Amino acid sequence: MPRTTVSTTINAPLDLVFRTVADINEYSKVQPHIVKVEFLSDIKLGVGARFRETRLMKGKEVTTELEVIEYVEDDRCRIVSDTHGTIWDSVMTVKQIDGLTLLTLTMDANTKSIINKIINFMISGMIKKAIEKDLDGVKIYCEKSTIY
Repeated sequence: MPRTTVSTTINAPLDLVFRTVADINEYSKVQPHIVKVEFLSDIKLGVGARFRETRLMKGKEVTTELEVIEYVEDDRCRIVSDTHGTIWDSVMTVKQIDGLTLLTLTMDANTKSIINKIINFMISGMIKKAIEKDLDGVKIYCEKSTIY
């Protein structure tokens, strides 16, 4: 699968947007398809946080183990998972631009398996749409949170 990058601008403070995407407890409140989060480490936020996330995908529960491997507060958070021979490497970044927050998610899917490469390429459009939907959820939540 080629690199997938999706961005959105959010009319909300940068720290709120970052906290929403970098803290799985917050992020799971924003995404209705995340039905369960179970921590696998004592660390709950930042580098070393490991958790199992269960999402509803096409009516089925799908569970993935993820780990935060990079965390720079109010800048970026990088999360990886190894699922069926593919390393999913996602980096979420936030930047302040003209009073708005630019949220960008860049995802790479790395595998050595030819079959997985073909499958990942075939589902790349679906993955991009799912990421767009996730970022839309973050945008709606953060913008609602800043209404006084």
